[in-house]
This record gives sequence, structure tokens and C-alpha cells, in this order.
Amino acid sequence: MHAQATLFGLAAGALIGATGVGAGSLVTPLLLGVFRLDLPVAIGTDLWFAALTKLSGAVAHHRHGHVDRRIAGLMLAGSLPAALATLVAMHASGADKAWFGVLSLALGAALLLTAAAVMSRGFWQRLALRLEARLPPSRKPGLTIALGAVLGVLVTLSSVGAGAIGSLCILLLYPRLTARQLVGTDIAHAVPLTLVAGIGHAALGHVDWPLVLALLVGSVPGIWLGAQLTRFLPERMTRVLLSATLAFAGFKIIA
Repeated sequence: MHAQATLFGLAAGALIGATGVGAGSLVTPLLLGVFRLDLPVAIGTDLWFAALTKLSGAVAHHRHGHVDRRIAGLMLAGSLPAALATLVAMHASGADKAWFGVLSLALGAALLLTAAAVMSRGFWQRLALRLEARLPPSRKPGLTIALGAVLGVLVTLSSVGAGAIGSLCILLLYPRLTARQLVGTDIAHAVPLTLVAGIGHAALGHVDWPLVLALLVGSVPGIWLGAQLTRFLPERMTRVLLSATLAFAGFKIIA
């Protein structure tokens, strides 16, 4: 099983490297459908996989000056307290089967939102530029914190959203960021959030550590491979296929 997980980690890493979509939206459905993990364990396992996968990317973007610390800080001011509050609620209730319905709904909704974000990035950027003219700069910090809080709950409940949905939230409020700044700021926010959520799930016993390691062994070279493939694969085709896959997984989980 661990050899199989390494191969799937390689494939997931290649997709992450080629599309920039977060690890959660790709790996959580895989853990459920292929490895038949219980939903809470799949979510906790993927949170650690996502955090460790993105850690080196966050360091690299920070060194190159691609991180807007103010925006990342505002996002974390909302997402970390929201994640902690969600984890406290799960701990207080024992995180028993009563949460399974909530976790399933959150995961399905997050996958569908991610599919929409991947498929229509150009649309969202045009919409953000129109909104910018009507949104006073003084309101942006509060809205950034609020969106971060929503993202904190969603990521904690589903392990999905810190990548594509997080970058969409930043794009809607700050459409003038360069592509590198958008990616760097999103990753800088995602790593602390997924680590905090992952620690909470680990305390509940929701992490398969050998599986995390096996996935990481495959994903590290996979990300490099995916980055090379971007020179040959049509971006539009890649996004359509990935969006369709995520949408199918989201509908299947909700249904």
C-alpha cells in the first residue's frame, strides 16, 4: 500500500506542479476513494501532506520577495482563530460520527468551489477589477480578515481550500498583485493554517503518519516533474480536465 501511495503522491505532485492547485483538493478524494480511509483520517492526513508539501515553496517565495506580509498577516488573523475555534468544537463534542455529515458537506462544497476557481480564474480577475473601483481601501483589511476566517473553518473541516480558494479570496480583494505575489502570499498563508489544523486533527488521532510519509516521497519529485510539464501541456486543457475531476468528486461526496 505504501508503494502505491508513493506512486499516487508522484501523480498528485505532478498535478500540483503543473496547475498550482493545492494538495488538499487532489489528495483527499484519493485517500477516500483508493485507500478507503475514514473521512476524518483522510482529512487529517491530507492536512499534514499539504502543509509539508508547501513548506519549501513558502520559504522559496519568501526569499524571492513574493510574499505580501501584510495581506498574509490579515488572512492569518482571521483563519487561525477560526481554525482553532473549529478544532475546539470538534474536541468538545468528541469528534464522533455526528461530525461526519458536516465534514462530508464541507469537503464536497470545497471541491466544487475549487473547481470553479480553477476553471474561471480569468473571470474572477475581471470581476475583482470591477469591484476594486467600488470598494474603499479602508474596508479591505476587515474583509481580508473575514475571508480568512471563512477559509479557516473550511480548511479545518475539509482540508481543501488553502490553495485555489485561498488565492481566489486574495485575488478578489487585491487584483493588482502580480501572479508571483498572489501565489507566494497564498502559500505563505496556507502553511501555518494547514499546520494548525493538522495539529488539531493529529490530537484527535486523525492522521495516518506512514501514509503521509509515503505520499511525500512521491510528491517531491512529482512537483518538479509537473513544473517541467507546464512547458508542453496546454494550460486550458489542463484546467478543464482538473476542474471536471474536482467537480465530479465534489458531487459524488455530497450525494
